Amino acid sequence: MDYLSARINMVESQVRTNDVTLAELQRAMRTVARERLCAPARAFAAYAEVEVEIAPGRWLMKPRDIAKLLQAVQPRAGERALAIAAPYAAAVLAEMGLEVTAQEGDARAAAVVEQGLRDYGAALEVSDLATPVGEGWDIIVCEAAVAEAPRAWLDALKPGGRLAVVLRDGPVGKARLFLRDERAASSRELFDATPPVLAGFERAPTFQF
Repeated sequence: MDYLSARINMVESQVRTNDVTLAELQRAMRTVARERLCAPARAFAAYAEVEVEIAPGRWLMKPRDIAKLLQAVQPRAGERALAIAAPYAAAVLAEMGLEVTAQEGDARAAAVVEQGLRDYGAALEVSDLATPVGEGWDIIVCEAAVAEAPRAWLDALKPGGRLAVVLRDGPVGKARLFLRDERAASSRELFDATPPVLAGFERAPTFQF
């Protein structure tokens, strides 16, 4: 398979046509090899308009969705970014010149993406995703959906930091951008998306009589 041609076609047909105009982001997405960050048996689907499996229960976000999320956080070279269950986002941000840590909670997924992340200059930490590694991040991004934005993720941002994540508690989720200031966080809706919900971040069931 000609992965380079598939990568260029992905940017032209899925990214640019969905109002992703940030030139540096487009350049990075033409460079980063998605096929190196998913299960080898699924590499053929790396550039399709689908979520691509990394390991059981873990996926890469659709190219269109992650491109729109990353454009929304307005990444700048030299900033610090934490990519939670987001190896492709980590590699793209590192290619854009950010200092990136990818946090994985699944050892199987980490084993698949470790070498690719290293080659693109992103660090890898394997630990419970409910507790972000480090603090004072300029950007936090997640390629999976969560029922609600975890307070710990917002608290790990520096003042002026941005969190981009899909909130999903039904058939269709809503991507949101959270902005943290000195005292609180505000947010705005970005677009509809349907990535799988990250295990452990579903809405807790309520007891009913």
